Amino acid sequence: MNFLRGVMGGQSAGPQHTEAETIQKLCDRVASSTLLDDRRNAVRALKSLSKKYRLEVGIQAMEHLIHVLQTDRSDSEIIGYALDTLYNIISNDEEEEVEENSTRQSEDLGSQFTEIFIKQQENVTLLLSLLEEFDFHVRWPGVKLLTSLLKQLGPQVQQIILVSPMGVSRLMDLLADSREVIRNDGVLLLQALTRSNGAIQKIVAFENAFERLLDIITEEGNSDGGIVVEDCLILLQNLLKNNNSNQNFFKEGSYIQRMKPWFEVGDENSGWSAQKVTNLHLMLQLVRVLVSPTNPPGATSSCQKAMFQCGLLQQLCTILMATGVPADILTETINTVSEVIRGCQVNQDYFASVNAPSNPPRPAIVVLLMSMVNERQPFVLRCAVLYCFQCFLYKNQKGQGEIVSTLLPSTIDATGNSVSAGQLLCGGLFSTDSLSNWCAAVALAHALQENATQKEQLLRVQLATSIGNPPVSLLQQCTNILSQGSKIQTRVGLLMLLCTWLSNCPIAVTHFLHNSANVPFLTGQIAENLGEEEQLVQGLCALLLGISIYFNDNSLESCMKEKLKQLIEKRIGKENFIEKLGFISKHELYSRASQKPQPNFPSPEYMIFDHEFTKLVKELEGVITKAIYKSSEEDKKEEEVKKTLEQHDNIVTHYKNMIREQDLQLEELRQQVSTLKCQNEQLQTAVTQQVSQIQQHKDQYNLLKIQLGKDNQHQGSYSDGAQMNGIQLEEIGRLREEIEELKSNQELLQSQLTEKDSLIENLKSFQTSGMHEQSLSTASPRDSGQVAVLKQELATLKSQLNSQSVEITKLQTEKQELLQKTETFAEAVPVQGDSETVIVTKTTDVEGRLSALLQETKELKSEIKALSEERTAIKEQLDSSNSTIAILQNEKDKLELEITDSKKEQDDLLVLLAEQDQKILSLKRKLKDLGHPIVEEDELESGDQEDEDDENEDADKDQDSI
Repeated sequence: MNFLRGVMGGQSAGPQHTEAETIQKLCDRVASSTLLDDRRNAVRALKSLSKKYRLEVGIQAMEHLIHVLQTDRSDSEIIGYALDTLYNIISNDEEEEVEENSTRQSEDLGSQFTEIFIKQQENVTLLLSLLEEFDFHVRWPGVKLLTSLLKQLGPQVQQIILVSPMGVSRLMDLLADSREVIRNDGVLLLQALTRSNGAIQKIVAFENAFERLLDIITEEGNSDGGIVVEDCLILLQNLLKNNNSNQNFFKEGSYIQRMKPWFEVGDENSGWSAQKVTNLHLMLQLVRVLVSPTNPPGATSSCQKAMFQCGLLQQLCTILMATGVPADILTETINTVSEVIRGCQVNQDYFASVNAPSNPPRPAIVVLLMSMVNERQPFVLRCAVLYCFQCFLYKNQKGQGEIVSTLLPSTIDATGNSVSAGQLLCGGLFSTDSLSNWCAAVALAHALQENATQKEQLLRVQLATSIGNPPVSLLQQCTNILSQGSKIQTRVGLLMLLCTWLSNCPIAVTHFLHNSANVPFLTGQIAENLGEEEQLVQGLCALLLGISIYFNDNSLESCMKEKLKQLIEKRIGKENFIEKLGFISKHELYSRASQKPQPNFPSPEYMIFDHEFTKLVKELEGVITKAIYKSSEEDKKEEEVKKTLEQHDNIVTHYKNMIREQDLQLEELRQQVSTLKCQNEQLQTAVTQQVSQIQQHKDQYNLLKIQLGKDNQHQGSYSDGAQMNGIQLEEIGRLREEIEELKSNQELLQSQLTEKDSLIENLKSFQTSGMHEQSLSTASPRDSGQVAVLKQELATLKSQLNSQSVEITKLQTEKQELLQKTETFAEAVPVQGDSETVIVTKTTDVEGRLSALLQETKELKSEIKALSEERTAIKEQLDSSNSTIAILQNEKDKLELEITDSKKEQDDLLVLLAEQDQKILSLKRKLKDLGHPIVEEDELESGDQEDEDDENEDADKDQDSI
């Protein structure tokens, strides 16, 4: 113990003891001592020596320290000392500045000890289990040690943690620790853990990392927070950058909406601290990660829409137009807004409506362009504005038209009170600043990108060069400046503008060639042997001349394709021309510009190529080379073949459309037939119900007839007559009930007949409307057969209704006979009542009852008469339906004739298509004989022909099945 006190007190243990011996004795104490206090004091002594004697402690004590972690977990103090000692051994953090060589040795030492520690993967698993301890003296050193391991050998440690059960989940618990120092160091640990490992990034994201990090940022004050906010934003970038799964999860979790408060910067006089600038810069970069052009288009588009819907884009535009914003934040905001609106029509339309808070208000686009063409603005800001303008016009034909329209004479403000975007671009295009020339030329080229309409509209632009001289076109002015020998950057920008303008626009090519000085100037530039700096200009001149040949419609006799190629062969040489054309793609800055859409250059002299222009060069270089080597005969043959193929394509397209229309018509007819079938089934069901009800009515009337016949047979004597009075009254009551039931059944029958009539009327209207549709022209024999079946069923219905009418007439006759018998019975009863007073009284009662019964019978008779009249009306309606069916049958016969004619037309079409195929095959053979590469077109034509044959076969199968 005296020895340990001497070491801890900083006293020398004696000259005979070196540092290595002291450390060795401490290690022996740790390994052999049975008392926990002795081991704890020895580990604490090693901790105090570990910073100064890092190598010695690491070599001798690492194994003992790991053993302590395994065996003494119950004592948090000794575990904390061991973790701190291991951290001092492995970590490369130096409080004092040391020499460079010493720093390198320290880094090598840290990586070597890290490799020794993680050689046994159980050590990392042990460390992860220690992090579950809530004790501050265990958890905090453990977090620092694991962070240091990840910094030294990140990929190896990441793989061990990834395969460790619940390894990542244990680390995620650090973000929920109530002690800020552990939570903040946990964020740093997760930063190192998630760096460049997509699998761990996904696990961390699905462990609710986004929710926890955003809560921390909100608690710390968003952009006004401290370095903790910065660390959380860096961790969010690690989780989202180049990770499409996490980006989609972030969007689907509605976390984009929680980003809006970050950009509420408040009062402009509140000040911008260095930490706030850093935080806001990282926040803007995080937005750009979600809408980067390198992301999948669908993911970027959905994030862009979400940012507009939650108001994030509006908040960014507010910062864009605010005053007092630091230059680097303003530049990054412009770049962020650029990518939020790039290719998204809704966002582009909103950006076009944003106005700067000036008097009078000016569009934000105009204000930004003023900065772009102002040579006193910072270079990075001008690049950002150019990128914003390019993103605004990317796939935005509406915006392109608005920009070009500001250059046309009819839209220019004659009063001069306001400046337009087109005027600013023209001003920058012809200014003395070469960077403004380049930026304006590239911006104007983006207004023409893949938009033939605006290329033609721009030909109308006229410029007033000087007082007294006639105006010249914008195209002519560009070529004039090009021929004056300006700076290389200016000439490159103008040549890129002209190449974009003339490509895929024969009218612009004609205007360009109409100036007789343009072609000699280009050939002169290409033919000269100039230095390396001028080689790029020569290549662009060759590209412009090649575009003038490839897209030439031969409308000018003096500048036809063949003449221009002969001129190149005489003055330049085809091989020399192709070599000069290749200077563009071989330039060192070409590949750099082709990587990303954003114009990110370290200095103005590197600003040579535009990203979209590199795509145009890649597209045109090969076709121009082929066009130069083609002869006039090959050009003519190729044009003839193109015309023939276009004609054939038009014919095939026409027939395909006809076949598609016929398929649609057949489908409509199938649906109509199925509808008719359902209606027919409903009618059949209604008829069946009516038959059963009529049979019930017939049985009831027969029963009544039998009962009344029996009553008349028993009226021979007075005593018998008096007995029969009671029986007759009961039977008459039963008769009344049965007549009421007959009445209700008759009403039910009438309603069912009404439904039947409405179904017949629907069938009639359906058939009448179908007569006027073209789809009936392709009706199949199956349709006519179903209609015939329907006609037969309707005829059956008619016969059944006729039989019903006959039965109702019989029932009515029987009812009248019953009424007559009842009246006879009523007359006979009073005659037999003269014998006795009692009998007279009974007879009087019977007479009153019979009078009431006679009255009710008369009412029933009137009701039956009304029903008979309604039945007559129903019969008339059936006759009308029969006439309608006859008319429909005639129309059906006409339609069958039309079907026959349609089949004949289809056969003629198939014959014509077969003839066209033969013509195509002959043309292909001629093209192959001429050596023309038509492989892709042949594949496409064969694919189309197969699709057409399949469609014809399907149509024939459908007709056969029908």
